[in-house]
Amino acid sequence: MSVIDIINLSFGYNEEKVLDNINLKIEKDDFLAIIGPNGGGKSTLLKLILGILKPQSGAIDFIDDSMTIGYVPQNTNINMDFPVTAIEVVLMGHSYTKRPIFGYGKYETACAMEALREVGMEEYAKHRIGSLSGGQRQRVMIARALCSHPSVVILDEPTSSIDASGQKQIYDLLKELNKTMTIIVVSHDISITMEYANKVAYINKTIAFHDMTEAKSRFSLHPQGHFCEVELLQLLGKRS
Repeated sequence: MSVIDIINLSFGYNEEKVLDNINLKIEKDDFLAIIGPNGGGKSTLLKLILGILKPQSGAIDFIDDSMTIGYVPQNTNINMDFPVTAIEVVLMGHSYTKRPIFGYGKYETACAMEALREVGMEEYAKHRIGSLSGGQRQRVMIARALCSHPSVVILDEPTSSIDASGQKQIYDLLKELNKTMTIIVVSHDISITMEYANKVAYINKTIAFHDMTEAKSRFSLHPQGHFCEVELLQLLGKRS
């Protein structure tokens, strides 16, 4: 069942078209990887899905109008010296539109602690965000997204500043979350992303899309366990 239908979507800046006639169905419990070159339109597509930008033609149809989308940004290194704790960051993602005048209540705090527990960061709740490692900060940002009880979580380059071990831990976490929610990840790291994604969309103004279930059974894995990038791009080339 689809949760988001992107239909004949086009968008441009200053008369320069960035996305041209994009069609994509995102289904419940998908783990969708969005890949493509810099400037290809990946971030623009995210902004359109999130409602930050409006389509110039075509449409984005949300099947359930009450559906909540959680968003995890790429850069978690901003204002590292700002005196805010991990739990305070997570509370910022709470779905209530009105914050209590005298701070968050017991329910909101319990929700935030549960989100931190879900990402393995409960013991760091009172730690300043700037004192955490890149991987730990990314987990906190994922917890912030979870605090809104989303049906879909969108992540923009979630492991761009994390080492190989931390990358695997983040993707293992996303795979676990994918059991109960739809995951959309923008990434340049094709090999590790393809180990976890069941669908891939290659965005470079237009779109090439493929369901990875059959591909993973037909194509080999790298000796270290990574999906072969050459085979993937060849597959997408046949579909584009």
